Amino acid sequence: MNSYQKSDTARRIKAIFTGSVGNLVEWYDWYAYAAFALYFAPVFFPKGNPTAQLLDTAAIFAVGFLMRPIGGWLFGSIADRKGRKVAMTLSVLLMSLGSMMIALAPTYNSAGIASPIILLTARLLQGLSVGGEYGTSATYLSEIATPERRGFYSSFQYVTLIGGQLTALGIQLLLQKVFLTSEQLHEWGWRIPFVIGAGLSLFALVIRQHMQETVAPEKENKKRGSVLILLKEHPRAVLTVVGLTMGGTLAFYTYTTYMQKFLVNTVHLTKERSTVLTFFLMLIYACLQPLFGMLSDRIGRKPLLLGFGILGTLLTVPILTAISHASSEWTAFFLILAALIIVSGYTSINAVVKAEMFPSEIRALGVGLPYALTVALFGGTAEYIALYFKKIDHESLYYWYITGCIFVSLIVYALVRDTKHTSFMDKEQ
Repeated sequence: MNSYQKSDTARRIKAIFTGSVGNLVEWYDWYAYAAFALYFAPVFFPKGNPTAQLLDTAAIFAVGFLMRPIGGWLFGSIADRKGRKVAMTLSVLLMSLGSMMIALAPTYNSAGIASPIILLTARLLQGLSVGGEYGTSATYLSEIATPERRGFYSSFQYVTLIGGQLTALGIQLLLQKVFLTSEQLHEWGWRIPFVIGAGLSLFALVIRQHMQETVAPEKENKKRGSVLILLKEHPRAVLTVVGLTMGGTLAFYTYTTYMQKFLVNTVHLTKERSTVLTFFLMLIYACLQPLFGMLSDRIGRKPLLLGFGILGTLLTVPILTAISHASSEWTAFFLILAALIIVSGYTSINAVVKAEMFPSEIRALGVGLPYALTVALFGGTAEYIALYFKKIDHESLYYWYITGCIFVSLIVYALVRDTKHTSFMDKEQ
């Protein structure tokens, strides 16, 4: 490797670091809500049935997802018109504001209905932020990569996305095991992760000031960031993104965000043991992403998507049924790990697949908007639907719901061309 190649590699690694750090912080802030909902649910809502309280927090979690399409549109347009750096800087600033609002929110006992309203407002801001983060960061990491390593480089989006959840779980473990009692966590300790999140977001804001831009927007190009142009010139790609995302995002949120509550509510593990189990599962899951990304650079994107679609359709009901009847933590651990290995066929490469489907002037919007719409409909409601089926004593119906969505995505995987060989980025480069 000559000096130019070394310098170029170093430049790309630095760019991936600056792009990924902000992504990790944003997703930490997003997942802190899900990780600590078990503790703060009684604080924001009237006392009653614990499952009903979780339903209330899950409903606000889902409403936060409804802002993500607006974020995908707003920040996607900004990224295509003003550059990726501007959009990614603004999104992390908004996330910091939402986290601080949750950290300082009054309890229901002290403020009444104003308490859940403040929580809802904060989640709407965070939903707007993270809705813009996905499309822009997926685009950025794909564009900064070399063609032969695009799958590997872009896989770090989900490494840091999972890393955000790991950070939230790690802080939860430290608070549970080292610093606070269960009573303190329920009373006030749940506020700590949101204070940390606000501070980390400000740190990411500083880091992103030094990001390398991947596009030079042309002021006279009216196609940049236009929803009308996106729908008029790329309708097939937009619908493909929706189909690609449906089953994968539902499976992802089931085995990550919702699984911690599933282990407590259905498998009857303690909150502390559920957190430990989830933490180590997420650590392994994060390490799997680059491996699958590298595999896609060798054999293509389509085989991995088909693998997820086929195995997800056949094994989702058996795996979730077995987890619900697990007699030991180790049984639950390996069953969830098997599910996460299957889901890695989607999560490791979904960012690059979508980015490769659009030209640069519309890429961030094309990736972000249809993805955010699909995640809002399927990922954002996953926890609420799961808890609803649990409440009416038909939990197994949720397993079939996931299976059906994955099967729809499998049809799309079978019909779509392998983007590794048809990428717009290759044409541009």
